[in-house]
Amino acid sequence: MKEVVLTREGYEKLKQEIEILSTDRRREVAERIRVAREFGDIAENAEYDDAKNEQMMLEHRIATLEERLRSARVIDESEITADVVSIGATVRLRDVGANKTFEYQIVGSAEANPAENKLSNESPVGKAIIGRKKGETVEVAAPRGALKFKILDIKAA
Repeated sequence: MKEVVLTREGYEKLKQEIEILSTDRRREVAERIRVAREFGDIAENAEYDDAKNEQMMLEHRIATLEERLRSARVIDESEITADVVSIGATVRLRDVGANKTFEYQIVGSAEANPAENKLSNESPVGKAIIGRKKGETVEVAAPRGALKFKILDIKAA
C-alpha cells in the first residue's frame, strides 16, 4: 500500500474510528448474529445472513483502516508554513472566472472531504497549488474548460 499522508487531526480521527469499530460495532454485530441464531435454522435465515454479511464488511473496513494507519506519515506541524502551499496549510483561493472565494485545508487523499472544506493534495486543484506562494495564479484543467485560481492567503494550521 502506498504511503498515506495525514494531518495530526486525521491520524487521531482514524485511530478513533478503528477503536469504535473494533469495540462497539463488533459487539453490536455479534449481538445481531446471536439473536438471529435464535430464530432457528440458519440455512434459511435472512437475518442471520444479513448479520454475517455486515460482520464481514465490518472486519474488512477495520483491516483497511489498520493498514492505512500502519502506512501513515503524519505531517509535522513544523513542516507547515505560511510561505508556500503544503499539506496541512489552509488556503484562501479566488476563482478568477466566477469571482468567488473559497477556503480549504490541504490534506492527504485519505482525509479529503469537500463538505468539510478539506481538499486533497492529489486533486487537480490541490496538485496545481502545492508549492505555490501567496499572490500566484494557477490554471487547472477541468471538463468544462480551464479554471484559474488566485492564491489570496496561506495559513499554517
